[in-house]
Amino acid sequence: MLLLGIDIGTSSIKVSVVDSRTQQCLASARYPEEESGIIAPHTGWAEQSPEMWWAHTKAAIQKANATGRYNPRDIGAIGIAYQMHGLVVVDKEQQALRNAIIWCDSRAVEIGNKAFKAIGEERSLSRLLNSPGNFTASKLAWVKAHEPELYLAIDKIMLPGDFVAMKLTGRITTSVSALSEGVFWDFQQDELSRDVLGYYQFDKALIPDIEPVFSEHGRVQKAVAEELGLKAGIPVTYKSGDQPNNALSLNVLQPGEVAATAGTSGVIYGVSDQLIYDPQSRVNTFAHVNYGEQQKRLGVLLCINGTGILNHWIKTIAGTGISYAEMNQLAGKISIGSEGLRVIPFGNGAERMLGNRIVGTHFHHIDLNLHTKAHLFKAVQEGIAFAFRYGLDIMRESGMNPRIIRAGKANLFLSESFTEAFVNATHVPVELYQSDGSVGAALGAGIGVKVYRTEEEAFSNSKELQVVEPQAIDKYEPVYQEWKALLDAHLQQH
Repeated sequence: MLLLGIDIGTSSIKVSVVDSRTQQCLASARYPEEESGIIAPHTGWAEQSPEMWWAHTKAAIQKANATGRYNPRDIGAIGIAYQMHGLVVVDKEQQALRNAIIWCDSRAVEIGNKAFKAIGEERSLSRLLNSPGNFTASKLAWVKAHEPELYLAIDKIMLPGDFVAMKLTGRITTSVSALSEGVFWDFQQDELSRDVLGYYQFDKALIPDIEPVFSEHGRVQKAVAEELGLKAGIPVTYKSGDQPNNALSLNVLQPGEVAATAGTSGVIYGVSDQLIYDPQSRVNTFAHVNYGEQQKRLGVLLCINGTGILNHWIKTIAGTGISYAEMNQLAGKISIGSEGLRVIPFGNGAERMLGNRIVGTHFHHIDLNLHTKAHLFKAVQEGIAFAFRYGLDIMRESGMNPRIIRAGKANLFLSESFTEAFVNATHVPVELYQSDGSVGAALGAGIGVKVYRTEEEAFSNSKELQVVEPQAIDKYEPVYQEWKALLDAHLQQH
């Protein structure tokens, strides 16, 4: 059986087709080649069109089929990974009523803060494991308050992956993991949060059918199958947010195991069997893909908005005409500390780990007679690595003390300069794998359709490519402390 994985990213859609027997990827395709834009009608807002995701998903599948490396009619199950925390709203005809409000949109921060106080901070944290904050529930409350007529037309709310699954199958479902990432789930009662629904006065009917992550979420409709060259009736058997999916892809499933990713945003994601939370809600706890009533598996997630998006920005501004590989080579020639240049990388909306403050991106100590674009590249990657260290120290306060971190050799982890800064700043070795979100989603579909007996079996052929050990902690630590002092000064101003 072949398995199709779809990864709905912020910048593009990627699909992969995997042979379930060998666990090997037969073909992958990305659409579009250039990064998709983010619609920002106002400062701090971030939206994308759900119909754009669907059009790009179809184009990516057709592009993969055109490689001729497999027979599309041999695909037997579909898995979907998606950008987390977004809000999609549809009417009774399953038509999107507005653009999706995506993960890095900051408009609902104050709405969530008010809910946190009204529900009670201790009650919210002990039951939701988070503040309502800027998550999906608060974004829906913003729509209710500011677009009341549109709100009344909503039949169902969903996350980005649910929308693409709906377009494939005509069915709308959700899961405990998805509901927890939207901060709709009461972990003490293991049910929809009466506190959140009651405070915001949401009708329970807005919530789709709740199904396990690894289960049937609908079957591909005949017209869609004909358009995409697939068999009608293929089941969608897995849906997960991108970070739980990344952890699954790296076989991070059991307590104490930790994954990291550094794409558009940066994430450290650790698994726990305890209902733990950060008193300040700077890091967040959600149900992992293998969460169950009998086996509690929680994902403790640190998110940094301003990571790969900053690396892309500096490439566009200062590295026109060069590749990421060339940029990374230039960064690698600059000494540790970038000869005094420091970068605070938080320029992509409100940062949860900084108390939902919008701090912005700042360049410090630029010497016009010394610093080149290579220094800019190096300082940006060091600043991003230092942001990871800052966040990991918060996770350590909650008892998450990783001895090793697993990551896919992709995005920023393709840069030796960044990876060196990451391991030395955090003091934690990194195991690098040939890991990919769309391949992980495909193998997740295999688990859902019961090709594999366990989650671990689905990734039994995964092999590490490289282990990077910290070897210059003493050189990075003073640079980090100087960077942290600059960040603390900015936080005092906000």
